[in-house]
Amino acid sequence: MRLSEWRGRTRYKDSTGPKVMAVVEPVLAAFGTEPDPQCWLAWGDDPASRYLLMVPTPPGLVIAVVRVNVPGEGPRVSAKLVRWTKVQVGELAVETSGDHHLLSVQVESQVMKGADAEADAIARFALVILAAIDGRSWPPFDPPAGRRGARTIRGRASAASGRKPAAGAKKPAAAKPAPATAAPKAPATKAAAAARAPSSRSTAPKRLGSGR
Repeated sequence: MRLSEWRGRTRYKDSTGPKVMAVVEPVLAAFGTEPDPQCWLAWGDDPASRYLLMVPTPPGLVIAVVRVNVPGEGPRVSAKLVRWTKVQVGELAVETSGDHHLLSVQVESQVMKGADAEADAIARFALVILAAIDGRSWPPFDPPAGRRGARTIRGRASAASGRKPAAGAKKPAAAKPAPATAAPKAPATKAAAAARAPSSRSTAPKRLGSGR
């Protein structure tokens, strides 16, 4: 997730408030990060006063320790850039039980643990770090769009199938089948009747009489 997303999800608003970000953002910019970088926040045991921020960059992993309020100083940030060849990462460990799964991995001295959706986010972040260490292209930080789109389509389809008509709405009248009509008969005429009727006369040519 990006830094702005972490700020919107935290329960400790003062930890990522404007005063703290006014100290954090210039430090990250000094290491060449984006204005709103992809990162991971490890809240630790006392997130209201101290937490860890990790930001992957092309040269290495930026690790910043943020102290929300130092007496007499205000917010304080201590940051360092660890080159990818020096970053220490443990093995990805996954444990499943029924429909749930638990994932854990250690990045530097920070142990990252999570279940289900959080475990998936940790795995994507760890895979980025492993790819950077190996010198490979980075995989995406976010879940695949196709997977999210499939959930959205299924959700919309189920909602549409269970949708009820609004109160007072009239059902459209069913179309009635048109009555079958016989083809119109052509008016009978003597000429037509004579043409259709079989001739009872012989078609052989008449023999001329003697005239008697």
